[in-house]
Amino acid sequence: MSVTYVNALIFTGDRILNDYAVVTENDMITAVIPQSEVKDTDEQIDLEGGFLAPAFIDLQIYGGNGEVFSLYPSVKALAATYEYSRAGGAAHIMPTVATHSPEIMLAAMEAVRAYWQEGRKGVLGLHLEGPFINPAKKGAHLPKYIRTPTQEDIDWILANGKDVVKIITLAPECCDPALVKQLQEAGITVFAGHSNATYAQAYTSFENGIRHATHLFNAMSPLESRAPGLVGAIYNHPGVFASIVADGIHVDFAAVSISHKIMDGRLFLITDAIEENLEGDYIYIKEKDRFVGASGVLSGSRLTMLQAVHNCTEKAGIHLHVALKMASLYPARAMRLDSSLGRIEPGFKAAFIVLRDHWKMSVYC
Repeated sequence: MSVTYVNALIFTGDRILNDYAVVTENDMITAVIPQSEVKDTDEQIDLEGGFLAPAFIDLQIYGGNGEVFSLYPSVKALAATYEYSRAGGAAHIMPTVATHSPEIMLAAMEAVRAYWQEGRKGVLGLHLEGPFINPAKKGAHLPKYIRTPTQEDIDWILANGKDVVKIITLAPECCDPALVKQLQEAGITVFAGHSNATYAQAYTSFENGIRHATHLFNAMSPLESRAPGLVGAIYNHPGVFASIVADGIHVDFAAVSISHKIMDGRLFLITDAIEENLEGDYIYIKEKDRFVGASGVLSGSRLTMLQAVHNCTEKAGIHLHVALKMASLYPARAMRLDSSLGRIEPGFKAAFIVLRDHWKMSVYC
């Protein structure tokens, strides 16, 4: 069915269009045309002067709407997480499992596969954050599940989840580069994270093909004058993307601003959002603006992508158009999905947000 969206100021991801309309059919954009060319007979959605922009993409989220997918993986938990994300402007997500047992990882793979088989929308694949991380930078991850990868571990992941696992976060200094390359050759995007790598170790891993990093500053070796660490290597390598949690808690807003000035289109937003869980291995206790573990360590955010964009504009001094790209085009580009996501152009997915006064938002996807 063809639907035409009219009466909006359109941000395509690259430019602003006034007096234009977006024509869609079967969840795809088929045309962006002058509004004067819209026919009265077309089915129309009047956006009442709103600001139309590409919907967001969240590449790291653990749960939402009362469900903790990362601990209790199921289609139900995925659906709840997606609805939480969609309400915050994200039409596409990468549900994430922190360092855990093979049983939980396998259940998460099967849940994503079942979600797809039911024809449900929005889930791009699975993000495994661990278990191949550095204990020195474990953050809220449990030491008992952390391991150094073996050939058998990589073979198991590929045998059970090659079609589903799209991202793996690992500490490059703890992993055989040949095993990392095997993951990459299978189509999995490797992110450096939960890592205590030296600058030299990190930069070498980037030169060897790792081109992404997980939640800049958090659980990684810092930038110091005599030890630039993983943060310094991310800043200094022109081909490396990094995600960042712009809630003012995981990272100070000044650090978001500085990082954006250094990295520009290589820096993108994630929520790192979780839900409360008070039993089992991983405890997530809800506080006013964050989640903490049983020991009080920061363990997740209460962000939505819209809140992250708002924070970037209001508290980190980033222009709205750029903040929107940090939530849409840049993560799409990082995952090599920018031929179908992150822009309002013919041939792209029909997934939009509409912003109105006081950051009120509607989502169309």
